[in-house]
Amino acid sequence: MANGVLSREIKFVAGVGEVRARLLEREVGVRTVGDILMRFPYRYIDRSRIATIAEIDETTESSYIQLRCRITGKSYTGEGSKRRFMVEVNDRTGVAELLWFHGVKWIEKRLEVGREYIIFGRPSIYRGRVSMVHPEVELVEQALSRKVESSFQGIYSTTEKLSEAIGYKAMHTIVSNAWQLAAADSTAFIDPLPDELRQRNGLISLKEAIYNIHFPQSSEKLRQAQYRLKYDELLGVQLTIQARRTSRHSRNNGFRFPRVGEAFNTFYHHKLPFPLTGAQQRVIKEIRSDMISGRQMNRLLQGDVGSGKTMVAFMSMLLAVDNGFQACIMAPTEILARQHYASMCRFAEGLNIKIAILTGSSKARERREALEGILSADVDILIGTHALIEERVQFANLGYVVIDEQHRFGVEQRARLWTKNEQPPHILVMTATPIPRTLAMTLYGDLEVSVIDELPPGRQPIRTYRYTDSLRLKMFGFLRGEIAKGRQVYIVYPLIKESEALDYKDLYDGYESISRDFPLPDYRIAVCHGKMKAEDKDAAMAQFKRGEADILIATSVIEVGVDVPNATVMVIESAERFGLSQLHQLRGRVGRGGEQSYCILMSGDKLSKEGRARLDAMCETNDGFRLSELDLKLRGAGDIHGTQQSGEAFDLRIASLAGDIQILEITREEAIRILNDDPQLLSPRYRSLQELRDRHRRREHIDFSDIS
Repeated sequence: MANGVLSREIKFVAGVGEVRARLLEREVGVRTVGDILMRFPYRYIDRSRIATIAEIDETTESSYIQLRCRITGKSYTGEGSKRRFMVEVNDRTGVAELLWFHGVKWIEKRLEVGREYIIFGRPSIYRGRVSMVHPEVELVEQALSRKVESSFQGIYSTTEKLSEAIGYKAMHTIVSNAWQLAAADSTAFIDPLPDELRQRNGLISLKEAIYNIHFPQSSEKLRQAQYRLKYDELLGVQLTIQARRTSRHSRNNGFRFPRVGEAFNTFYHHKLPFPLTGAQQRVIKEIRSDMISGRQMNRLLQGDVGSGKTMVAFMSMLLAVDNGFQACIMAPTEILARQHYASMCRFAEGLNIKIAILTGSSKARERREALEGILSADVDILIGTHALIEERVQFANLGYVVIDEQHRFGVEQRARLWTKNEQPPHILVMTATPIPRTLAMTLYGDLEVSVIDELPPGRQPIRTYRYTDSLRLKMFGFLRGEIAKGRQVYIVYPLIKESEALDYKDLYDGYESISRDFPLPDYRIAVCHGKMKAEDKDAAMAQFKRGEADILIATSVIEVGVDVPNATVMVIESAERFGLSQLHQLRGRVGRGGEQSYCILMSGDKLSKEGRARLDAMCETNDGFRLSELDLKLRGAGDIHGTQQSGEAFDLRIASLAGDIQILEITREEAIRILNDDPQLLSPRYRSLQELRDRHRRREHIDFSDIS
């Protein structure tokens, strides 16, 4: 949509000029007529409706409303920088005050006591009195005589500087003037969607959609406009993803692992510490199918905390070793890497395979043995942290890469492992953060997705409770009881130190409180937070893991990488501060042994509706996938772990991955149908769709199309 007049600089639109043009570009990136028309309102006010002062209460506070009031008084209060202009107004149902801190001389001259005005703004209630700060004010006669495109006025996102220079009414006028320019140009809105596609999906034209998104002629026209523009965005996303998927599937560039050999068979038949769940068996078969296909595997493995992803990773690495290839697994923390190393060395006893570890803190001998071993092919499996992506790490024949907790690594970091062999190795990325199926298909649309959706037998569900501060002593008593049984406890805080801006519990205050309030003097406490040096942080977690501390006081840095079967209680302070996915991850740190485990969510007495819904959901279910669906609805896609690190820089202006699931599924099927017909979009029928697709191409310089 960058034709003719749409490319014209915004300064040429009536009501803008040089100064406002510079401000628009600097504050919100608007440079052209097309730019401003593609900035859509985020909400609408029905300017045909007049509210009364008596209607304003806590439910309408901070929402934009319109009043029709008569000015009954004007005055100044304060001195110097605190000087403000106050106007008292009355609409016969009540009294309100209007306040201005800037431009007061100009405002004072415009307003007359005794005259009636239309007042537009966001009210607040302070000490029982209704007030508005910097509202728009217009004489009733002018407002009634003014011709408007629509009774629905769009509210556009803005910044403090921009709103001071260009108010909502002025912005609306600028958008209206930009529309008049564009509408007069017959080449401005060339529709990228073929007519048959629009008819099949019941979509209005692009020009009609742009007009009604800014100036809705009715509620139904607004719905149609929003649907059409969301459809365009999500079709572009799906064309990008499905094109990559199609391209990858068309290439036979993967190592073939045809053998199920001695290492795998010996482990499976004689060494398995416990029977595989049906879900684990299914996922191993899916991975095995990829490994014999001739295509490079690029698979996402989702599994709830404790579902057995590590066992699947180990057994699939044995398939690589049995076929003469090396494998590696990269973990985000030192302690998690060493946890994997200890587990896999135990699994590998008697299998005639060699496992090494490489981390940033590896001693000289350990590092030398790992580097020499992988280069000579003496080492079959290498386990490590970010150290694996260093240039000096060279494999003899790397065929399989596993990336644990993949959202902790940037796309470029992960891709560097991909280049450790001339031919790209098979890739398995794992996450313990369940992602709803439809979102996974979009965020990881060019990956195959496997799910472990059942826990090993014998695992007891974690009992979760919500306590307020009034029950803190009861909570302390419960902790004492668990510690007396020889168990261990996590206590997690959202902050390290007290914050003036946030009223949440902090770690240092908690440490002092527990040290002071627990009556038994021999409790051993370890502390772990993100500001500590890496070695100190790992030492604290290792101390807790060895049972040398009864309580680990931490921030959410322990969300990943601590496996302590003896820990039976997770206390999360100011739990309302965390998202559902993070709460679920933290809860998953307990319940790893045979004993009943507990999660206690401490919260304030006053909770938002959303905060209460999150904590209630945590108490009701241990199912991570159910929680992820709710988290998606409550918080949106950007808060799901990995969505922003996935490498998908989708520029969505109106569509929501969280809220537009139905359109997402429809556009996915449409994209598959189109690309099956014309993979390159070169035919006259589909050529115009290239614009939608290209809006969402990745912006990185490296081609990551074959890695998550």
